[in-house]
Amino acid sequence: MKDLLKNKTILIAGAGGLLGSRLVVGILSQGGNVIAADINVEETKKLLSELDANIAQSCLQVVPLDITNKNSIKEIFLKNPNIDGAVNATYPRNKSYGAHFFDVTPESFNENISLHLGSSFLFTQQCAAYFKTNKKEFSLVNISSIYGVVAPDFSIYENTSMTMSVEYAAIKSGLLHLNKYVVNYINDSKFRINAVSPGGLFDSQPKPFLEAYKKKTHGNGMLDSQDILGAILFLLSNQSRYVTGQNIIVDDGFSL
Repeated sequence: MKDLLKNKTILIAGAGGLLGSRLVVGILSQGGNVIAADINVEETKKLLSELDANIAQSCLQVVPLDITNKNSIKEIFLKNPNIDGAVNATYPRNKSYGAHFFDVTPESFNENISLHLGSSFLFTQQCAAYFKTNKKEFSLVNISSIYGVVAPDFSIYENTSMTMSVEYAAIKSGLLHLNKYVVNYINDSKFRINAVSPGGLFDSQPKPFLEAYKKKTHGNGMLDSQDILGAILFLLSNQSRYVTGQNIIVDDGFSL
């Protein structure tokens, strides 16, 4: 469906990332206006230009955002009184993130929970505050994961140095319930929060992992970030007007 988001203004937090940058392009292609927010503005502009997004067009603005800073988030909302929805595609973490289970210290675990789940809470809170002030329809999409829904399959990491971090599982599962808490707390049909939980996204992972992962799916294997866009665009649009507190899993059967 063309022009799914015509005349809607969508805030993308983490617009310089693998998924966020493709979302910017996808929303623009559906007639939407985009506020592309990221901690590194220049790198974000460069990436969007590489994806053939004209950063000089009036329907796209690229702005700085520190997702862990309340004032940074509030400033965007204060400067933009006509935001219709938002997607949090950020992925803040410390340098120890991704360590194997027995190598994770309590300090590192707590810091990563604070950085990622804490900032997701902060962003969600400010979206809700923005809605309470403006009282216009608002749709927020938070990005969870299949590992927020099911336990990790550690067999797919054999013969690699990779693992599925314990922080990630705690963060992504917590995010799903945070969505339900907030949307029930606000209790207004005009304010919706949903999640999309992707399977693995291809990002040049080692071949043994890619092969093992593919065997757990129905044949596609790792997803491209483009494969996630349809679900997110649907949740931002009026086609999902009364869909709220839900989680759409996009994983080619991995979690079945």
